[in-house]
Amino acid sequence: MAVKDRDRFSTATRLRLLGEQTAARVYRSQTKRQARRSRLTGRAALLALVLCSLIVALAYPMRQYVSQRAEIADLQRQREQARERVEQLRDLKARWQDDAYAEQQIRRRLHYVKPGETGYVVVDPGAARPSRADLGAAHRPWYANVWDGVDKSDASDQ
Repeated sequence: MAVKDRDRFSTATRLRLLGEQTAARVYRSQTKRQARRSRLTGRAALLALVLCSLIVALAYPMRQYVSQRAEIADLQRQREQARERVEQLRDLKARWQDDAYAEQQIRRRLHYVKPGETGYVVVDPGAARPSRADLGAAHRPWYANVWDGVDKSDASDQ
């Protein structure tokens, strides 16, 4: 037993134990470092950089393409509406060239009557425009009435 106790306190034994402990700590720290190391390699970083630059380079042209396609669709819709309006106007022009239609419209719009006929105009009391007094102009301040007059004259210009 004396030899074993002596080996336990010898300098060589202590150095060997310290070396083993240090090696164990270094091994543990290396495994932790390897576990913490990201899996991003140089190739993966380069690939990510290339993909990002492609996305940035293509973003503006794609946005322009989409906006131009939307503008083209809007212009086609406007063209179709204009074409329908032209057809309506051609139809109206053809109807006005018919003497019977023109006479009917003149009689209805201008209240013309043929000789010997009696013309009547029926006024619907509900359709009559209310007077200014009914609108409450007398109960408002004078400057509100002036401002309404300016608004109405401005609206008539348009």
